[in-house]
Amino acid sequence: MSESPAPDQTPAAPRPFARRLAADYRLLARRTRSWVTARLWAQVLIGLLLGLLTGVVMGPDLGLLRAGTAELIGDWLALPGRVFLGLIQMVLIPLVAASIILGLAAGASDPQRLARVGGRFAAFVGATTLFAAASGAALALWLRPGALVAAPATVPVPTLRPQAPPPPPDPVMDAVQAAPDLLVGLVPHNPLASAAQSEMLAVVIFSIFLGLAYVASSNKQRLEPLIRLLEALLEVSMTVIKWAMYLTPYAVFGLTAQLISRMGAESLLALAAYAGVVLAGLAGLLALYLVIVAVFGGMGPVRFLSAAGPVQLLAFSTSSSAAVMPLTIRTASDRLGAPPALASFVIPLGATMNMAGTALYQSIAVIFIAQVAGVDLALPEVALIVFTLVAASIGAPGAPGVSIAILAALLASFGIPPQGLVFVLGIDRLLDMSRTMVNVTGDLAVVRVLSAGDARRDGPGAAVETARGSG
Repeated sequence: MSESPAPDQTPAAPRPFARRLAADYRLLARRTRSWVTARLWAQVLIGLLLGLLTGVVMGPDLGLLRAGTAELIGDWLALPGRVFLGLIQMVLIPLVAASIILGLAAGASDPQRLARVGGRFAAFVGATTLFAAASGAALALWLRPGALVAAPATVPVPTLRPQAPPPPPDPVMDAVQAAPDLLVGLVPHNPLASAAQSEMLAVVIFSIFLGLAYVASSNKQRLEPLIRLLEALLEVSMTVIKWAMYLTPYAVFGLTAQLISRMGAESLLALAAYAGVVLAGLAGLLALYLVIVAVFGGMGPVRFLSAAGPVQLLAFSTSSSAAVMPLTIRTASDRLGAPPALASFVIPLGATMNMAGTALYQSIAVIFIAQVAGVDLALPEVALIVFTLVAASIGAPGAPGVSIAILAALLASFGIPPQGLVFVLGIDRLLDMSRTMVNVTGDLAVVRVLSAGDARRDGPGAAVETARGSG
C-alpha cells in the first residue's frame, strides 16, 4: 500500500491572483517612479517630508542622539543644500545682469512700451509693499502676540521717549538728513566691487543703466558683440543652474532635517501665536495677489496657482527667491503666457525689489519685539516704521537670513531693546520660507498683469511678436 506524499512536501503552484497582484504592484511602482522622476516639485515635496521626519528623529525632543552628534550629522546632511546655494550664488550676478540688459535690449524697438512696463511695475511694487507693511502692523497691534511673552525681569526696558535729557534722536530728521547720501549711494561707484560683495541692488541699477544706454544708442550694430556676449553668458549661467537643479531634492531634505533637529518641535509651539499672525498676514497678501491676477491679469486663482505651484514649493524649500529665479522666469514664459523678454526683465527686478512679504513680516516682528520689551509705540511711530520698511524691503537681497539683519538695524534706529529678537530668531527660518514663497508669487503676479495689460493694449499679436523677437 503506497503512502501519499505529505501536503507540505509538494510546492504549491502560484495562484493567478497573487501573480496579478505582484504584477500590478510592479507596474504601479514603475509608473510612480517615472511620474516622480519627471516632476521636480514631487521630488522636492518628498525631500521636504523626509527631512521633517529625519529632523524630528535627530532633534532634542526624542533624545535619541547627543547634541554634538546631531549637529555633526545635520551639517553633513545640509552639505547638498550648501553646494546647491553655492552654485546658484556663483552664477547669480551674471544671470541677473544679463537677464536685465537683454530684457531692456529686446524692448529697444518700442521705448514707449518699455517705459510703460517700468512705470506699471514700480506702481505695483510700491502699492503692494505699502499695503503689506501696513496690514502687518495693523494685525500685530490688534492681536498683540508679544503680550503673551514676558520680558526678562533683569533686563531694563527703556522707552522711546525718556524723560531725562538728552532727548533721543529724531528718526524723521535722521531720515531726511540721510536721504541725499542714500540716493547717491544707489549709484554703484565700482560695479565690480558691488558684484564681488553680492550687492544685488547695485548690480540691478548698473544693469538697468547699461540696458537703457543700449536702448538710447543710435548705432546698435556696433553693440551687437556685447549682446551676443551677454546671450552666451546667460546660456552658460542657465546650464549651471540646470546642474544645480539636480541637487534640489537632496538640498531640501538636508536643510530641512538640519533646521528641525536644531529647533525641536517644542520651540515651534512656543511661538505659535507670533507665527500665526505672520502666516495670517502672508495668507492675506497671497489672496490679494490672486485677486489682482484675476482682475487685471485675466487668470483665475486655480489656474494661476496650478502654474505657480512648482515655483512656490521650491521657493518655500530653499527660502531664496534668487535661487528659484531661473525656474520663475521659465514658468512665467511657459505657463503664464508672458513674453520671454518681459519675463527676463521683470523677474530679476522682482527678486530684488518686490519684497512685500518681507515688509509684512518685518512690520509684525518689530511690533512684536516692542511688545515683548514693554515699549508702547504711538501711531506716528508705527507709520514711520511702515514707511521705513517699505524703503528697506525694496532692494533687499533675495537670500535667506537677510531680513534679520534689516530687522536688527531697524530696532536700533527706533530705540527698541533687541532682547525680544531671540524669540524671532527661533522660528525665522520657517517664516522666511513662507514669506519667500509669497514674494515669488508676487513676482509671477506682476509678470502676468503686465503681459496681460500689453496684450489688451496692443492686440493679441503683440505678445507673440515680443516673444519671437526675444529669440
